[in-house]
Amino acid sequence: MIEIYTDGASSGNPGPGGYGVILRAGAHYKELSAGYRKTTNNRMELLAVITGLEALKSPNQQVTIYSDSKYVIDSIEKRWLQGWVAKGFAGKKNKDLWLRYLNISKIHQVKFVWVRGHNGHPENERCDVLAVAAGKQRDLLIDSVFEAEAGLG
Repeated sequence: MIEIYTDGASSGNPGPGGYGVILRAGAHYKELSAGYRKTTNNRMELLAVITGLEALKSPNQQVTIYSDSKYVIDSIEKRWLQGWVAKGFAGKKNKDLWLRYLNISKIHQVKFVWVRGHNGHPENERCDVLAVAAGKQRDLLIDSVFEAEAGLG
């Protein structure tokens, strides 16, 4: 069983932001984070989940993802995502990331658990620290799809 803890943050919506991820399997522990110069909180929440799944080295893993993002969890658990796909994502944001999520999630057995943010959950708090710090770095990455769609690129 692999546990992935995730969080995303942005200072302004849009604004500079980042994500934080903790991967844990038995005694193995790894932290991942990255920051972007212009993005949204929802994109960073979703990118954290994607990055965690993409970091797994073997397919067909049993994965539990812990997130404080209702946007991410409800979109998947309430099957909104399937409806968006069926309608070609008409009027929906973050198509690029949702397609990336669908591609990586299909090779694993993924379960989601919602955790209340900023409520003392140690791994969620650590992911928040990672995400906020990543968004404050000097050399931020470019979220090129977001910037192009927002007319910023």
